[in-house]
Amino acid sequence: MTPLVPDLLAIAPSRRAAIERISAELGPGRVTALSTHINADGDGCGSEAALARMLMQRGLAVHIVNPTPWPAMFNFLLDGVDDRTAVGARALDGVDLLVVLDINDVRRLGGLAETVRALRVPRIVIDHHVPGDEPAGGLVLADTTACATGELVFDLARVLGFEITPEIARALYTAILTDTGGFRFSNTSPRCHAVAGQLLAAGVDPEEMYRRIYASVSVGRLQVVREALESLSVDSEYGLAWVALTAGALERHHVRSEELDGISEYPRSIAGTRMGIFFRDLGHGQVKTSFRSTGEVDVNQFARQFGGGGHARAAGALIVGTLDDVRERVVQAARAFVNHSSG
Repeated sequence: MTPLVPDLLAIAPSRRAAIERISAELGPGRVTALSTHINADGDGCGSEAALARMLMQRGLAVHIVNPTPWPAMFNFLLDGVDDRTAVGARALDGVDLLVVLDINDVRRLGGLAETVRALRVPRIVIDHHVPGDEPAGGLVLADTTACATGELVFDLARVLGFEITPEIARALYTAILTDTGGFRFSNTSPRCHAVAGQLLAAGVDPEEMYRRIYASVSVGRLQVVREALESLSVDSEYGLAWVALTAGALERHHVRSEELDGISEYPRSIAGTRMGIFFRDLGHGQVKTSFRSTGEVDVNQFARQFGGGGHARAAGALIVGTLDDVRERVVQAARAFVNHSSG
């Protein structure tokens, strides 16, 4: 009998070929560092934690070194994993191999970028973003159709025969759950659900994961959301909405940077909005901007105007200037961009 749906867990030949090329570098005993982008999110952290455990199964010596501290909300993924982020770039001394996850451009490694550029060891990239101008490595497993980098790490496990333990399953589920917005965003494909189903079968408790990631917020998180929403502006003519946080918001509300995750979704959620923007003043003349689209506008292309990038519906950029100046420039550019997109 012909199945009603294709084999959702089938691995595309291009992915399989990339994984097999990578496998040649995963020799037992190799000192291996894993890294992800500045201000790591659930996909970066989950993919790192899962891959670290997988490579240890093969006998590699693995540690993590990120450009910014590991988010506290994902500490539960680190048990038994060596995180040397506090050591900084020195943690890359003497490595035989570097694997960079969830990054499309070496510049997203922040303070580690120059050291990574100078490494004379194999550098592997596993990512699901649109390729950037300067990849972090030459051996690449990349596919923009993947719902998360965690999906690609799941495929690597299957092709290379790694055991998906309950700990690995929780890490991969974290990656997929967070990057799909709790299976709400447009990257939530049928295959994404099929992979998640395999992770549930491997020991993931979905209620526990929801509680850990979405139902354990601090009072400070709610206060910082309130401050952002007090700044809400809407331009209904162009379908724009934006919020902002002034410098020092983390200190005022005693929150960590990862607790700002999701604030950019509020302006996007307003009826009629085509692009939502979140401005965060980092101080020292830098503003971090996050762009979210409801689907009609490619915010990856828009972010590239400001040296950023990401996905068609979720992107960002770090822009030099004061909060007022950046907000004015970006909003004016967004009006022109969405107007052109309408044409």
